[in-house]
Formats: sequence, C-alpha cells, structure tokens
Amino acid sequence: MELFLDVLSESFVDTVKMLPFLFLAYLFIEYVEHRHGERIEAVLESSGRWGAIPAALLGCVPQCGFSAIASNFYASRVISLGTLIAVFLATSDEAVPLLVSMPAYWDKLVLLMVIKVLYAIAVGLVLDFVLRGVLPRSLRGGYTGNADEIDCHETHDDEEGHQRPIWQAALRHTLEIFAFIFLFSVLFGLIVEGVGEDVFADFLGQMGFFQPVFSALVGLIPNCAASVLLTQLYVEGALRFSSLVAGLCTGAGVGLAVLWRANPSWKQNLFITGLTWAAGAAVGVGIQLVVALVG
Repeated sequence: MELFLDVLSESFVDTVKMLPFLFLAYLFIEYVEHRHGERIEAVLESSGRWGAIPAALLGCVPQCGFSAIASNFYASRVISLGTLIAVFLATSDEAVPLLVSMPAYWDKLVLLMVIKVLYAIAVGLVLDFVLRGVLPRSLRGGYTGNADEIDCHETHDDEEGHQRPIWQAALRHTLEIFAFIFLFSVLFGLIVEGVGEDVFADFLGQMGFFQPVFSALVGLIPNCAASVLLTQLYVEGALRFSSLVAGLCTGAGVGLAVLWRANPSWKQNLFITGLTWAAGAAVGVGIQLVVALVG
C-alpha cells in the first residue's frame, strides 16, 4: 500500500505540472480549428497532385479529427492516395500538446515535427508521381469529388444548438488527456517498481532492430491513448527516439478507423493500413541505422 501511495502521489504531482501547458496548447488548437477549419479543407481540396505538401504541413497541426477529414476526402475521391498518406504520417495526435507541456523536450519536439513533415511530403510525392503508374487506378484517389458534399466537422454545439466557447472545448481535451497521462503514469510506475526498472528497460531494449517496428504497430491503434503511451514511454527512457518517430508516423488518430468506415473497399483499406505501418517502421529503422553509423 505504501508503494502504491508513493507512485500515486508522484504521478499526480508530475502530471499536474503539465496542466497549464496542455491547456494553452489545446486552446491554440481549438482556435485554429474554429477559425480556419474550412479554409484548411479548401486548401487540401484544391492542391491536386501536389497535395502532399500542404497535407503534411497542415497534418502536423494536431487539430481535432484532421486525419478523419482526409479519410473522408479520400473515400469520396477528393484527394489522392499520396495526400492521404502524407496527412497520416504527419499527424501526431496527442503527442504534440503532451511534449509541449514538457519544456525539456521542446528541442526533440521540433526535430520530431521536422522529420515527420519532410518524410510525409517525400512519401506522398513518391506515391503520386513516381509510383502513380504502378498503382491501380482505383487506389490512386482522385479529384472528382467535392468537399462541399462531406460533413467533416466535429460538433462543438451544446444541446440547444449554441456553439460552445473554445476554452470549454480546450478544457475538456486537457482534462481527458490529463486523465490518460495520470492513469498511465500510475500503471507504468507500478510496473517499473514491481518488476524493476532494469528488467522493463531490458525487455524493450532487447527488441533492438525491431523496436521501431513494434512502435509502428502500436501507433496504428485508432485512439489517442496510443500516442500518449508512446510519448510517455519515450519520456521514461524506455523507447528510443527512432521508435517514437515510427510510432507517431503511424499514429494517425481516428483517421484509419474513419477510412475503414467511409471507404467501401476493404482491400484498399488493408493496403493503406499496411502502407502506413511500413512507412512508419521504415523511417524508424532508418533513423536507428543512421544513429548507429554516426555513433
């Protein structure tokens, strides 16, 4: 009981310290979504075969459901496959506000976002230009749909139809992620204290070359808990930076879940899911190899 109370107390104090940063981050995200959401969709719709560039830049902004918007657009043939994958790879779900809440990791956050955006652009352009002739026509996506026909916006209205202030939505997100982080911190602390920090670190360390591959699989889980888990494991020292990048490249939030619901072809959905995983694992392994060579 004493061990549990110690872990509970330490986890609560560490998590409470993040609250101001988390709230400010979500306040900014909500502002962008409310004021510029339709403009962002218009940019994505009109970008054509070069859509991977704005998709990667916009996808790195962790606004609510952006990957879901891209999935709906792809299912309705408003955007191409390369644009969709660029959004998925650039999206980091809850990892950005979580790392923003930790000033000691701001340099890693900048490096993470630069890598993800450049990699997302590269993969998207390769799919839409280099491999376009190889891919089946039905898989390439297209520009025959119309964004006006798709309702992608998350409702922020109350029961009477009045729009809630953005601070309320930001506060709700902050408290939800606070609960995720606190529960994970307690669970992680109990595991580490129970089995020993060295044993737990050795388990993940023994994955070696396969750690980014494992992280990329975790990232595919269509829930914000996946990105919280990966980020917390990295902060605790259990995951390498290369594995964090791999997991967050595949961590497209609810994007894949929406794709499976909105796109009627299960074969296309399976291919896109596998492609997202492969792309995430590849960049993680690549970073790992570069670090090994340089070191």
